[in-house]
Amino acid sequence: MILSDEELAEWDRDGFLVVPGAVGAAACDELRTRANEIVAELDASTVSIFSTDEQTRTSDEHFLGSGDQVRCFFEAGAFDDDGALRAPNEQSINKLGHAMHDLDPVFDRFSRAPIFAGIAADIGVRDPRLLQSMYIFKQPHFGGEVACHQDATFLFTEPQTAVGFWVALEDATIHNGCLWAEPGGHRGPLRQRFVRDGAGGTRFDLLDPTPLPDPASARLVPLETPKGTLVLLHGLLPHWSDTNRSERSRHAYSLHLIEASATYPPDNWLQRPTLPLRGF
Repeated sequence: MILSDEELAEWDRDGFLVVPGAVGAAACDELRTRANEIVAELDASTVSIFSTDEQTRTSDEHFLGSGDQVRCFFEAGAFDDDGALRAPNEQSINKLGHAMHDLDPVFDRFSRAPIFAGIAADIGVRDPRLLQSMYIFKQPHFGGEVACHQDATFLFTEPQTAVGFWVALEDATIHNGCLWAEPGGHRGPLRQRFVRDGAGGTRFDLLDPTPLPDPASARLVPLETPKGTLVLLHGLLPHWSDTNRSERSRHAYSLHLIEASATYPPDNWLQRPTLPLRGF
């Protein structure tokens, strides 16, 4: 057991758990270095903008084909009115996604650290499969807001088994866009699914009209986390992060896993046609 009985009780009660010091500073720095190397190799002729506010509009083929690839996505605010980047690539990227954990040795080693496997077992994941990875840059001054959402909207399984492992690679504060979460919100319904549309692109299918918490709601609490902290996120937990308006970046790494026995529908937006699902 890695987690204490008290931590497991917090996880069951809140739908999230903050685990300080789960990852060493050297491992965080190694992942940051590798992410910057990937961005440096970017072919800037392929421009794909990631925005949770207009997900259906921005779901291009570069995005939809990223489930078994390593691809870069720009911030919506990275371009001026003429379509030119305001800053170099490394200061303009929103995130990398979505299969670094399977395709890149550095990300593979980080993602399959024994502590993650142990924690997955502690919270009751019997046969985990690592489905998706994201490296999130949260750039200074304009690093994009991530609208309040539930991870199961995007990584739906039957039954619901998605769990997020979110690691602060730099200190995350309310000033540079830390996570906010709704304690106990995982007991509510799944509001919608994000699926591939048979006519092309994607759409949101409404499942339950219960509104998600407004970012200004007192129901959400900030999760300010020092570098190396792990935050576990239940797939049904409503959570959000604000725009980074500070002068400091807020790099983070997010890994999502599901149970091998769960059904993963073919209309989920994220598909991995060339990669089998692997565990730890």
